[in-house]
This record gives sequence, C-alpha cells and structure tokens, in this order.
Amino acid sequence: MFAPNVPQMHVVDHRGGQPADESRNVLSESARIARGDIADLAELDVGNHDAVIFPGGFGAAKNLSTFAVDGPDCKVNTDVARVLKDFHKAGKPIGGVTDRRRSILPGVEVTVGHEEEEGGKWPYAGTAQAIVALGAKHCVRDVTEAHVDQKNKVVTSPAFMCETKLHLIFDGIGAMVKGVLKLSGK
Repeated sequence: MFAPNVPQMHVVDHRGGQPADESRNVLSESARIARGDIADLAELDVGNHDAVIFPGGFGAAKNLSTFAVDGPDCKVNTDVARVLKDFHKAGKPIGGVTDRRRSILPGVEVTVGHEEEEGGKWPYAGTAQAIVALGAKHCVRDVTEAHVDQKNKVVTSPAFMCETKLHLIFDGIGAMVKGVLKLSGK
C-alpha cells in the first residue's frame, strides 16, 4: 500500500461530521488505517506491480486531488497523476471506487452510479456531470456493479455514492477488484 506524504486537507470527527482542531499527514493516517505496512506514493514504481487500485470516498477527493473543493477545476496530487499516467502508459489495469483519473486520462469511461438522485438513493448523482465536464464518459451502473473500460484498462464502481446496505457496497467494490484482477491476468 502507498499514500502521498502530504498534509491532510483537514481532520473530521466522524461522530458528528465536524472538522476537528488538529492536523494529520495523509501517509501517517494511511499507515494507521493499514496498520503500518505502507510506503510513500512517490516510491511506487509501475514496473514492480501488475495493477493499481485507488480508494474512493470524500477523503480521497480531498487529499488525492482538490475535487471535493474545486469540482471539475480540480488539481490532482502530482504523485497520484504520475502513477495513473505510468500505469496507463504501461497498459496495466487501474481500479478505483470514485474517481480522480478522469482529469488525467481524457476520454476514460467511469461510473459513479446513477445520474439522477432517485429520491435520495444516489445523493451524489451530480458527480456524473462533473465527470463529463472533465472529459470522461460516465456509464450508469448499479451499486453492486463495476464498469470496465477495456480500452483504457480502468475499472470503477459506485460504492458509497449510493445510500444502501453496506453488503451491497462491498459487493460492488468486490466486482471492481475482480475486474482489475481479470484485466491483469490474475
């Protein structure tokens, strides 16, 4: 596992959803979650790996890029951008849940689920329009599905973009991982 060695945008107390009065480093926080087995993303060499999978979520949208704040005008962390470009150039699979690579790989096909809120089931449906604004194609998929862009070897899943049961989100993330493994020949 790898993470960028940069300050977190901010720390959130998830019990109430409010920012906490403290600062953390993305690499250190990732090491806490991964139980220590992690390296600086700057050290990731595409030649040593068959594929790459990036996590999604609002934390990733705040710390791997500025998408959470800037939307389609976002900037992507330089190490994240390099890794995405390196894996794409090498023809190796790239997986993700929600997605920053759309601004790095124009024309890529991705999914964040549905394009309409559907009564609150898809509260972040507007993200699909941001994807198109970034030069990518959005493909509608259900929460348990993954979308495979065969040409670009990119696999995505909606995950927490849908308000649903956790086991369904788990199934969708599993479909994304299976898609990446299949593209990598594993």
